[in-house]
Amino acid sequence: MISARQRHLALTALTVLFVTLSCSPSEDVAVPSPKGAAARYCTALHAKLPQTVDGLERATAEPVSDFTAMWGDPAVKLRCGVPKPDVLTHGSEHYNPSADAAEVNGVSWLFEKQDDGYRFTTVLRKAHVEVTVPGKYAPEVDALTDLADAVKKTVPVGV
Repeated sequence: MISARQRHLALTALTVLFVTLSCSPSEDVAVPSPKGAAARYCTALHAKLPQTVDGLERATAEPVSDFTAMWGDPAVKLRCGVPKPDVLTHGSEHYNPSADAAEVNGVSWLFEKQDDGYRFTTVLRKAHVEVTVPGKYAPEVDALTDLADAVKKTVPVGV
């Protein structure tokens, strides 16, 4: 026979398990380390990011940082204050002055095919914003339409 205390402990354990499983997923996201003005732009961007991107709910990136964000599972990941992509750096073996880029809602993005999806990085902005979109969400570029407004409002044009 189960005592009232054992029943209470079992219900408490089940409740904790249910809450843990039903919370937003968290996932590790490498945190960039921008300095000075770039860090301020990234912090401002973080405050303006939408709750949903391409219909995906905001989730918790680990470790928590003003320089990262994510939506969905698998996650669309945003990192602000990343270094300039290799394909845009003179002297790099990967340098490509005509690297693939596209404008989405007034923001220019470099796009690079990954094993599963695309990595997009802003160009011609005072801080580089990187967004990685898994292939599950093809066309991957759709995620950028929900992010462009926040980028335009917080990360000035310039190099």
